[in-house]
Amino acid sequence: MDRDWARRLDLNDVAAIAGYSPYHFIRLFKQAYGESPGRYLTRRRVERAQALLRSANLTVSEVCAAVGFESLGSFCTRFKQLTGQTPTEFRDAALQDGEPPVPGCFVLLWAGGFKTSVPPGAATFEKPAPRPLS
Repeated sequence: MDRDWARRLDLNDVAAIAGYSPYHFIRLFKQAYGESPGRYLTRRRVERAQALLRSANLTVSEVCAAVGFESLGSFCTRFKQLTGQTPTEFRDAALQDGEPPVPGCFVLLWAGGFKTSVPPGAATFEKPAPRPLS
């Protein structure tokens, strides 16, 4: 869950990977982490959203999608419940005191947010590849 927090995660799949039934997995998870898997995942996504809002020049909608929320409304609601501020209020307060944000295009490129038409496994070069010696 920590590695794939931005993807859509299904409780049944996560429990199966752990080798437990969903209900037993939830019980054991709560014992280990003090919260349900869903609440834990939401908290981790909001923590990542805070980092993006602090450091990247992205819209709230872009941050919402980047951290794995499917609905802007649920993202804003959960964000405010956990932080006491809306995402916009949080970003505005963070930008007053911090460094200039990283351009969003760099963040999306690094996070894999840009889709290309290059087939998987195809080599791409900024410069032509060196010619083999004959």
